[in-house]
Amino acid sequence: MRKNPIVQRETLAAAVLQVRSGRATSRTTLAKALGISPSTTGLYVDHLIAEHYLNESGLNQGPMGRPRRILTTQAQAGWFVGVEFNAHRIQAVGVDFSGGLKTTVELLLPAEVLAEQVIKSILDCVAKLAVTMQGPLLSVGIGVPGLVDAQAGVGLYYAFIPDWKQVPLVEKIGSRLNVPVILQNNLRAIALAERWFGMGHGLNDYVILGPRSGFGVAIVQGGRVIEGAHHAAGEVGRWPWPLMHGAGGGQELHHALSAPATWRRLAGVGGQGMLPEDLRAGLSALAGSAGPEWDAVCADYARVIGLLHLVIDTGVFILHGPLTMLGERFCHSICEVACAQMPALRGAGLKVVPSTLGDDAGALGAASLAMEAWEPA
Repeated sequence: MRKNPIVQRETLAAAVLQVRSGRATSRTTLAKALGISPSTTGLYVDHLIAEHYLNESGLNQGPMGRPRRILTTQAQAGWFVGVEFNAHRIQAVGVDFSGGLKTTVELLLPAEVLAEQVIKSILDCVAKLAVTMQGPLLSVGIGVPGLVDAQAGVGLYYAFIPDWKQVPLVEKIGSRLNVPVILQNNLRAIALAERWFGMGHGLNDYVILGPRSGFGVAIVQGGRVIEGAHHAAGEVGRWPWPLMHGAGGGQELHHALSAPATWRRLAGVGGQGMLPEDLRAGLSALAGSAGPEWDAVCADYARVIGLLHLVIDTGVFILHGPLTMLGERFCHSICEVACAQMPALRGAGLKVVPSTLGDDAGALGAASLAMEAWEPA
């Protein structure tokens, strides 16, 4: 193995990622994935087996040549926590070393919750997960709403928690748990959830559509999640709305296209209409809608997503949040209308699909953050 301990740790971690993802299933395929010699790869594999991070067992007979022994990760080597929150609730998951979802916790937050209460509640969720998980806790990933400086470990700003400004979340959580803590904007965390658990598996270019209480997108290009120079990539909800009216009369896009706003428009109840207790169920009941309200909503989404596609040229847009309850018909309608609005999109591969991950997507994405950042001691 290479003598530099930093390079050693990085290569060991990369080897585990390749095996965990299924891209490498043997020493030979792992050497190709890492771009290092088979003999050096063998030393890394032997070390990871000795430390109980990898298993090597059985025989995998390919179409030609000798059978190969199969590499897998050791699920009991430790576990990761993924946490995602907003102003109303915290969701947390416990994931084993192989990436298997083992347990979940949901905690409702009080009205007008403050930053310190959120931090305490996150710690409470981790403690509840620990009761049922096996092995040592290795690291914690947190999907944070609003603007995030992931490198500094700071939540910069979130409009719906009054004092959520410059919150040093990594320092506060890490000092209590004594493990590495990694944070990211929650939609960008969801992009990782799709890579590990959903439709983004094997894709290098895709976009997460997040019309929830607001509206943002997370962009994956060349296998990398794009943050932006000022940590604000994907804040399409801040666009002036309607687009054709320039300044938009003081409105922003999220006022018209967030999940609550979309339900109100489809239900025809006006901008201040009371929301259903279960927004997902309310949207599901409207999935078969037809008429001017449905057409107007589809036209607005088509305009936004069509413009994004002309700029980004992504492989697929993956819809998240309550609007997934509108189903594939909603997604197909968006694509059809977008191509009618913008002829340049015809033949450009525009595709919108509803995610299948459900409410755990943010927490799963945060656990994916922790898995991808893990390095052996």
